[in-house]
Amino acid sequence: MSEVREMAEQVFADAWDVEATGLDADLWKTLEQTGLARLTLPEEAGGSGGTFADWVAVATAAGQYAARVPLVETELAAWLLHAAGLEVPTGPLSVAVDEGSDTLHRVPWGRAVGGVVVPAGDRVSLVDPASAQVTEGTNVAEEPRDTLVGARVVAEGTAPSTVAVEFPLRAALGRSLLLAGAARAALAMSVRYATERVQFGRPIAKLQAIQQSLALAGAEVAAAEAASAAAAGEAQRVGFPEAALAVAAAKARCGEAAGEVARISHQVHGAIGFTREHSLRLATTRLWAWRDEDGSESRWNRLVGARAVEAGPGGLWALLTGTP
Repeated sequence: MSEVREMAEQVFADAWDVEATGLDADLWKTLEQTGLARLTLPEEAGGSGGTFADWVAVATAAGQYAARVPLVETELAAWLLHAAGLEVPTGPLSVAVDEGSDTLHRVPWGRAVGGVVVPAGDRVSLVDPASAQVTEGTNVAEEPRDTLVGARVVAEGTAPSTVAVEFPLRAALGRSLLLAGAARAALAMSVRYATERVQFGRPIAKLQAIQQSLALAGAEVAAAEAASAAAAGEAQRVGFPEAALAVAAAKARCGEAAGEVARISHQVHGAIGFTREHSLRLATTRLWAWRDEDGSESRWNRLVGARAVEAGPGGLWALLTGTP
């Protein structure tokens, strides 16, 4: 296990809390102190200068332990600000989509962050959420997804033209890693429950139907982790937007895995898995929520299909394998 992965898993495991909601300020402080909050941002911009391999370990662990912090959003926001030549502020950040008005919809962690970054073409703006009228909302995992009206712009800059293409890809990659982590957590809980739950004199893990279901869930988790890690590796190797196909395939595959793993996990747990007191909901509600955030399977599968059609019969193998 790499040092980064070991540290990340320890940090997030220590913050695990079944009952709490909202921003975990203590965890965020720890992430800042350990350098995990802005992992891939260059050191000269206030980051840690980490690689995408490091990012795989940290983001996956955050998903696995249901971290109540805007980790992926801050990483994205910091990258956008740096690309536009703007200073990256300390504290948690978020990102929002510019819809051509003074209203920003479903801003992740909008009420809890110190700044929201809004890209629009090659323009990047940093707005102050404290100056906005905030209508609080959540996704199904109870993570803040707020509406901000009239937020004041505090900084603005121009980024390279590639940012408009790269931004959704980076967002999808981060979400894929979170999904892989949450799927891993749901599987681990299901395996543990199946070995502990005794029915008719023996653990339900001894039942063939349960074994087959857990095996299928295990395959889905392995596929999600492999696809997301491969996409991160491709991004490290060739950069964005060249890694678009790998990222699209990863987000689509992780979304598909999310549905299967959540379904199987609740089937194994039975009614107890749906209770608020049970920790399984921390994983499965995130699987359901994150599956549709930063692009659904259909959106990213369309990109994969378009690339395959564009390559044609003669170029499909090279497209899939990355060989000339």
